[in-house]
Amino acid sequence: MNYKTEEAIGEFITSALQEDVGPGDYSSLASIPKGTQNTAQVIMKDEGIIAGIEIAEKIFRQVDSSLKISFFFKEGEAVKIGDVIFIVSGSAQSILTAERLVLNCMQRMSGIATYTNHLSQLISSHKAQLLDTRKTTPNFRMMEKWAVQIGGGQNHRFALYDMIMLKDNHIDFAGGIDKAIQETQKYLATNNLDLQIEVETRNLDEVKQVLDAGGIDFIMLDNMSPSLMKKAVELIGGKYRTEASGGITEQTIETVAASGVDYISVGALTHSYKSLDMSLKAV
Repeated sequence: MNYKTEEAIGEFITSALQEDVGPGDYSSLASIPKGTQNTAQVIMKDEGIIAGIEIAEKIFRQVDSSLKISFFFKEGEAVKIGDVIFIVSGSAQSILTAERLVLNCMQRMSGIATYTNHLSQLISSHKAQLLDTRKTTPNFRMMEKWAVQIGGGQNHRFALYDMIMLKDNHIDFAGGIDKAIQETQKYLATNNLDLQIEVETRNLDEVKQVLDAGGIDFIMLDNMSPSLMKKAVELIGGKYRTEASGGITEQTIETVAASGVDYISVGALTHSYKSLDMSLKAV
């Protein structure tokens, strides 16, 4: 499912501008004569991986289609302190009205892309791919998952509607792994839904229960030690794709990858990153 549509992006920008600008950017309208033309540039105050170039351009265009923008970097490129990312020229009022939303998106997206790139490099010698999660900022998920892609990670499910994930609470509430899987399969068939199914497991016994039940696509190995994960991977034997999850850090991720799992999901990509500092200054 393509979550990053032009319609979704446009709706995000409209909502974000309504939140920030409301009836008007009175600071700019009051202090700067209408029609004043100026140029500004965005300068890096941190180093890392730049992200948010495309959304920045769309924000400027939605605020004022006559603004002229020249970008000097592409999405996903490495940047350092002092680098000029782009120059924007045109209505001074329009530039300042768009400024904060542009910087908010780029700073956060660049922080996510940088952290994602860092973790991806740590597991680059293994087959495991880095995944994000739904641990995102409400109403900013699209941008955060976009940034993960830019940083070299992969998007897992976008939301509750595009994949079945039977976690511990689902299993406990349903009355066990077998019942949860059976009811899920019935529901999908009854409602003519073609969705992949992932089941969370917490130990080897639960892995065996999933293998006995069958009819799924992914097995999540949650909060297992790397040695236990390795045993689980061997037990699964390639029958289903495997995902390691739960408290994985940059100190442990390489050892987890060495267990042979196919994917490693890290919620910290979108909830514990550090935004990259940058500023917009008049030229």
